[in-house]
Amino acid sequence: MLHRRGAAHLRARKHGSAVLVVSGPAADPVKHFRLRRETGVLWRLDMATHTGRWEPTPFRGALDDLVTTVVDDFPWTLTPIA
Repeated sequence: MLHRRGAAHLRARKHGSAVLVVSGPAADPVKHFRLRRETGVLWRLDMATHTGRWEPTPFRGALDDLVTTVVDDFPWTLTPIA
């Protein structure tokens, strides 16, 4: 989904019931955002802070809808970090 929208530097990895979107080297990834499964079809969006901690957001919905929210409303969170 993200690669089609111009964010080829990002990759997703599964961590428990969450999907983490990260970039950078595998040994020291940079966190961008995560999607936590709440029910069979509903997910919750959390954003990474500058310290690498997770900050919850009020956004909850289908996986594709939340990715669209990040790309359209929070594009700076997808910026490559050197």
